[in-house]
Amino acid sequence: MTLALLTMSHGEINRAEWMLRIQERRATQAQVAEHLGVSLRQVERMYRAYKAGGAGALVSKKRGRPSARRLPEALRANVVRLVREKYSDFGPTLAREKLAEVHGVAVSVETLRQWMIGDGVWLPRDRRLPRAA
Repeated sequence: MTLALLTMSHGEINRAEWMLRIQERRATQAQVAEHLGVSLRQVERMYRAYKAGGAGALVSKKRGRPSARRLPEALRANVVRLVREKYSDFGPTLAREKLAEVHGVAVSVETLRQWMIGDGVWLPRDRRLPRAA
């Protein structure tokens, strides 16, 4: 088994199986387009890639790259440092409010929560110990 097949998602594996059906003439490109929910033009593009590079050519080229919308690492380090120093006993919502009020730093609650969890400052509810009765 090739490395590309090991890193393929279920959807990509499904596409590869349908491209094989086209190659074996068990399905037409129009049938595949209808089944996959894409245009005929997209199926033609995928099939060309499949013929040229095999199933690995159907793997997303964006996989493993950081998002273009990712916040700078310096901001993350600064925010986590502030939370550790001043707001270590706060939850993400209150910590976010204090960061915006006092320090003028604006990040979303969910972003702050993920950063706090990643840095070990906050435990998500499912990882907390149960309360004593």
